[in-house]
Amino acid sequence: MPVSARLFTPVLIAGCAIILVNFAIRASFGVFQIPIASEFGWLRADFSLAIAIQNLAWGIGQPIFGALAERMGDRLAVVLGALAYAAGLVLSSFAVTPEAHWGLEVLVGFGIAGTGFGVILAVVGRTAAPENRSMALAVVTAAGSAGQVFGAPVAEWLLGMMPWQSVFMVFAAAILCTLVLLPFLKTESSPATRAELEESLGAILTRAAKDPSFTLIFLGFFSCGYQLAFITAHFPAFVTELCGPIATGGILAGLGITTTSALGAISISLIGVMNIVGTLFAGWLGKRYQRKYLLAGIYTLRTIVAGAFILMPITPGSVLLFSGLMGGLWLATVPLTSGLIAHLYGMRYMGTLYGIVFLSHQIGGFMGVWLGGRMYDIYGNYTLVWWIGVGIGAFSALVHLPIRENRVAPALPA
Repeated sequence: MPVSARLFTPVLIAGCAIILVNFAIRASFGVFQIPIASEFGWLRADFSLAIAIQNLAWGIGQPIFGALAERMGDRLAVVLGALAYAAGLVLSSFAVTPEAHWGLEVLVGFGIAGTGFGVILAVVGRTAAPENRSMALAVVTAAGSAGQVFGAPVAEWLLGMMPWQSVFMVFAAAILCTLVLLPFLKTESSPATRAELEESLGAILTRAAKDPSFTLIFLGFFSCGYQLAFITAHFPAFVTELCGPIATGGILAGLGITTTSALGAISISLIGVMNIVGTLFAGWLGKRYQRKYLLAGIYTLRTIVAGAFILMPITPGSVLLFSGLMGGLWLATVPLTSGLIAHLYGMRYMGTLYGIVFLSHQIGGFMGVWLGGRMYDIYGNYTLVWWIGVGIGAFSALVHLPIRENRVAPALPA
């Protein structure tokens, strides 16, 4: 089917809906940390390791599902991902030991990979007209933020009515419902050069491995995963335990936010709201400026915002300010990073190449979540793990600067 010049196509809308549900569920896991740990008497590190394993499995699964989608079809990858996601959630609701949760989070992580950015961005990128591609990738990424807006508050609301095990069942049903959108996920493709069509997966992987720019992109995405996963998993508990009291009769109390636990959930939602704006703005900028400089700027701003927050007293006001500022920078890296990969290496194997780079993101996510819980149990606070995140954010800002953004076309076979 020919590529549509429109931005909002059925493929884009269906992809956005799948990503929205995917991220609504995964963004809520931090809300379950205290209820699950309290019920079973787990250490903070026990729950953290489960979420860390989930992030690592997501990263390992991403290039696998990307290659599967490119070889056997996008819809098959989404179906397998949704089934794995739902199975992991259902089985986790019956687990009573940390070890059981650790194993089942592998299923959840693979499920997130199959219904997540690696597959959906590649589908949308292939179907978008070149002039709309940067913005289309940003719209899909913003849909993930929209899921984050209500994911944590909905989980908090459901926990007020039912045990956490039942909430996991509800979430499993929700991800399975996204399969009704598969007919709209039609296989369309953007025009490709003869060289792109004839280049094999092995050849492009070899070409990327020898390209220093690909290595720099891989290294730079590490801190994004570290920061995002740490905040998603630990920030609600961080706010619950360290934030100053919410003033009686204040604006937050007037909005029904009377506890630091509710503030922690709302902070994740606020990050999602602001990220919709930030991601769309990043997509707009990606059409006009070099992506490597935009990425360096985003990581620099993240470093400043995170450093300033931990140096200030932790108050409801500073929590909301940090959430708003960090939200504007949250997933703004995704359309720029995926767009940079598509620009450098073409669309044919974008899913696999982005999946490999995303593995770095998820290794960072594993470290951020696991270190957060481990260092909390050792030191009783998150200060050291927070400053590590600030440091690697600065590293990512620097490592993007030497990237060569001029594309080198693949050579035609003799």
